[in-house]
Amino acid sequence: MKKIMFGLMATAAFTAVAATSATAENWYPYPVQVWEPAFDMKSPRKDIKYEALDKAESAHEICVSFPHMKDAYWLGVNYGVTEEAKRLGVKMQVVEAGGYTELNKQISQIEDCVAAGADAVIIGAISADGINNLVKEIAGKGIPVIDVINGISSPELTAKSLVSFGEMGAKTGEYLAKLHPAGSDPVKVAWFPGPAGAGWVEAGNTGFAEAIKGSAIELVETKYGDTGKEVQAKLVEDTLAAHPDLNYVVGTAVTAEAAVPILRSQGLTEQVKVAAYYFTPGVYQGIKRGQILAAPTDSTAVQGRIAVDIAVRALEGKPFEKHVGPELYVVSNDNVDKFDPTSTLAPDGFKPVFRVD
Repeated sequence: MKKIMFGLMATAAFTAVAATSATAENWYPYPVQVWEPAFDMKSPRKDIKYEALDKAESAHEICVSFPHMKDAYWLGVNYGVTEEAKRLGVKMQVVEAGGYTELNKQISQIEDCVAAGADAVIIGAISADGINNLVKEIAGKGIPVIDVINGISSPELTAKSLVSFGEMGAKTGEYLAKLHPAGSDPVKVAWFPGPAGAGWVEAGNTGFAEAIKGSAIELVETKYGDTGKEVQAKLVEDTLAAHPDLNYVVGTAVTAEAAVPILRSQGLTEQVKVAAYYFTPGVYQGIKRGQILAAPTDSTAVQGRIAVDIAVRALEGKPFEKHVGPELYVVSNDNVDKFDPTSTLAPDGFKPVFRVD
């Protein structure tokens, strides 16, 4: 794990590049990492600048499936995929299952998409393993299948556009461990990694737990739950009641967003600090206002754009990276003014887009 930790350190130079590279209509070149061999997060990585196609050769029909659209994280992915579809000149149908308990619905929606004539499928999977039979079936028909954001364990995938959520969790754990190194006063942390069983959650949980080992952090609770705000708010409230001496609430972006007003209403803002292990507009605003300490960004919108570009490349027989993701870096009060939100977040007022023609 120590070897990985050194790789997690983002330089100021990289942050400055990443903060300015997604602002234009032509969002690329964008700094990314490529895993070789592909589909193994433990594989060696190389740094490249991602170059997207200018236009698609024809108006391919692409199906995109999301677990839900209940939080702004997936709104950012929706922004990325639909804007890239428009830029490339392809058609797109976007479906969302309604939550991490709805695996069967996600499978059914994707099957319907394929039956309706999808040329390629992009999947933000509810389950790392639960969709493998469907991936094998679709791939068997010669239809490219791109894994975006969450992670799918199937070897039948065409490509992956995602980062390591293990490293996302580790980034946040590292940040806190530096604030509270071994030998300093102990602090009590409650950790809310997200819905149990989701591949990204298990990875994030492992990364966070490894990163805080040997620090002064005492992990007093780990609570799983769906990333709806009501669910996360209830988990936070229950944990605060059980641990009146808590020092940190750390977890999903939704957890962080939900925790801020709860802590304010209970007069605990000074005692209990908040951090997240991925990025949303609420987290962005919270960092700018000093209500949230920090969160790593995985350039969510760019991940969506890359997934669409790869799908088009696969359909047109053009070369593509099989396993690629933007390099990670932590956004905190120290560098938030340099961060360009268009790499990660949907613009203010953006509404979910479910059809591009």
